[in-house]
Amino acid sequence: MEVTNEQLIRDIENLLNRYDGVKPTHIDPALLQFMDRSTLLSIIDSILRQQEKTNEFNIEWLEQFKQF
Repeated sequence: MEVTNEQLIRDIENLLNRYDGVKPTHIDPALLQFMDRSTLLSIIDSILRQQEKTNEFNIEWLEQFKQF
C-alpha cells in the first residue's frame, strides 16, 4: 500500500507537533501539492535528522550535571 502525499503531509505535521507546549502546526495541503513524493520524504528525513541532533545535544548537555 503506497502512502499518499496527503499522508506524508500529515506525517510532517505530526513530526512538527511532537513537543508539548508548542503551538500546533497545520499545513495547508494545497501548498504542498506541487511537491512530489521524493521531496516530501526528504522533508521528513530532514525533520527527523534535526530532531535527532537536538536530542543528542540535550543528552550531552544533561550529562554535565550527572554526578559520579
